Amino acid sequence: MPDSAREFFSAVFLVIGAFFYLAGTVGLLRFPDVYTRLHALTKADNLGLGFLVLGLAVQAESLAAALKLLLIWPLTLAASATVGYLIARRARALGISPWLRPEDR
Repeated sequence: MPDSAREFFSAVFLVIGAFFYLAGTVGLLRFPDVYTRLHALTKADNLGLGFLVLGLAVQAESLAAALKLLLIWPLTLAASATVGYLIARRARALGISPWLRPEDR
């Protein structure tokens, strides 16, 4: 792949990844309770990381380096799902109930 095309695709993936990280951060700041905030972080940040890793893998000098970068994503997906589950379970055990809209109460 020519260097200009490699840099273009890498930049596109990195910008998309940064957008998803920004969306996750906005969700963390704007959502009303621990469950919706957790949802925003685990979904948006995992997708953002996937695009960032893909953008970095495109720039990698060797196939081995690209594969190592791409291995980061599934490991982080598994860890994020596990930690998200544990946080939600602990919040539920502490009696924190999910937020409901006023008309749903």
